[in-house]
Amino acid sequence: MQIRKRDAYSTGRVTARPGVPTQDKPIQAGVVQPLGLDSTKDGLLYLPKGYDRSKPAALALMLHGSGGNPEQGMWLLQRYADDHNIILISPASRKYTWDVIVTDTFGPDTIFIDQSLAFVFDHFNIDPGKVAIGGFSDGASYALCMGLTNGDVFTHIIAFSPGFGFTREKHGAPAVFISHGVHDGILPIDPCGRLVHRDLKKEGLEVKYLEFDGEHEIPANISQAAVEWFLK
Repeated sequence: MQIRKRDAYSTGRVTARPGVPTQDKPIQAGVVQPLGLDSTKDGLLYLPKGYDRSKPAALALMLHGSGGNPEQGMWLLQRYADDHNIILISPASRKYTWDVIVTDTFGPDTIFIDQSLAFVFDHFNIDPGKVAIGGFSDGASYALCMGLTNGDVFTHIIAFSPGFGFTREKHGAPAVFISHGVHDGILPIDPCGRLVHRDLKKEGLEVKYLEFDGEHEIPANISQAAVEWFLK
């Protein structure tokens, strides 16, 4: 029986790995630009000002919430990218939100994320010890799903107000940052952020967990804390 490409991604595993860049296409720093991987639902790339190919950069792949777009994913950490030499990529979900949330299985979004990672690893010098996946709301949930599945690629997971984390298989032991507002009316903190925190701690993972006096949002001090944690 022939194995289709989508079937090969059904557990959420990606194949891209950081290494020595093989492509030398000039890409302008300091400007948000398309990844150029899809004609209808593409992603965005941000190369920080002052990027030096001879010095490894951190990488953060950031995911938007339900009904969102790559601009929203990019916004999550873009203000910190120049000062901390972080390359950002933000893909668009193939549907209104991420595949495992829509269909209970991995597939088209896993494929596009793998393609996005391969593009960045081929073009830029990435520090393999500083590769994060993160997001907000549904994007945070999917970041947990992908990050826990691919903890041998993603060293860090940044989950702002997640709903859950789901895996079919797990690899590696990524460090995890979770934040959640105590007054969140969209994804309530008890069955969401607090439960995810408890489950990950039981698994023995390193978890930085922050609650704040707020709703379904990301206060500036929380996103700053996430970046400092990621780059410590």
